[in-house]
Amino acid sequence: MRNDVSIGPEELSAFAASIFRAAESQAEEARIVADHLVEANLRGHDSHGIIRVTKYLDWVTAGDLMPNRHAEIVSARTALTIVDGGSGYGQVIGREAMQLAATGAKAHGICAVAIRNCGHLGRIGTFAEQLAEAGLVSLHFANTSGFGILVAPYGGSDRRLSANPIAAGAPRSGQPPLILDMATSALAEGKIQVARNRGEALAEGLVMDGAGRPTTDPRAFYTSPPGAIFPFGGHKGYGLSVFCEVLAGSLTGGGSSHPNNPTASRLANNMFSLALDPTAFPGADFASDIERLCAWITSSPPIARDGCVLLPGEIEAQTLILRSRTGIPLDAVTRRGLAEAAHRLAVEVPRGIES
Repeated sequence: MRNDVSIGPEELSAFAASIFRAAESQAEEARIVADHLVEANLRGHDSHGIIRVTKYLDWVTAGDLMPNRHAEIVSARTALTIVDGGSGYGQVIGREAMQLAATGAKAHGICAVAIRNCGHLGRIGTFAEQLAEAGLVSLHFANTSGFGILVAPYGGSDRRLSANPIAAGAPRSGQPPLILDMATSALAEGKIQVARNRGEALAEGLVMDGAGRPTTDPRAFYTSPPGAIFPFGGHKGYGLSVFCEVLAGSLTGGGSSHPNNPTASRLANNMFSLALDPTAFPGADFASDIERLCAWITSSPPIARDGCVLLPGEIEAQTLILRSRTGIPLDAVTRRGLAEAAHRLAVEVPRGIES
């Protein structure tokens, strides 16, 4: 049974930031991480939202996630920068790395940034949005390096790959940007957590149990032996996932998802990002052509009588407007975990969280 309580985004972000400050993050880091998580909730990606707070605290306590780290430049060439995250919060490392990407792309027309060895990056679409706000087109491939192995290869029956998200962004004049934000798995593992917390069944064709049998029970994913997630789109999603491993893992130096990777005992994210400045392409009427493309696509007659054709990122933009007004729904399990964490850290808990 659903027993969600809606919390205002400003209140929730302030609460999360106070928890991170109590867990040794400096004020700016606490704000960045909290805002990133709440933004994920606002855009409908609850799997990468406030549900992550307690897990982050566990990692900090275990020494696997290090507060107050920043992106350390390992190598910088004309249009390629490699940074090491030092096991710091991925939201901070990723943000700083995208600032480097934006500077490089505006100077040279194109810039690749490789991130290795940082904590959970969160919602990868955030970084595409950051670069789109700077007027840049971008493409992002992310992986973990052994800890987050969750996905079965196409035709396989156990975990061999990470969820391996891909994101892309393109700015639009006077309109929200085009944003693609997707896992190469059939769903993100956090969505299985959300379904388990709410006592809801999963859709068919997303998850298999420990014996390799398809299941709709989210609890079957966490049994022993553990279940696995299917790749999305069969062999096509599987192929994209492999190249996330190649680009984000093998190429960056962070390593591909493998239990023998040196960082396999903790969640270490790696990401390969490519930023491009549309103004560096002579003869390309980028802004006008994007608008022609969007108008052409969305003018397709919808199949459903009351339906419409949406552009990539449009659902998230609509959800942002709705949840900014109505609040962010939190299930009882998530609220209880947040309250318990806050009590341990002597942080005041908002009334809605305690209910």
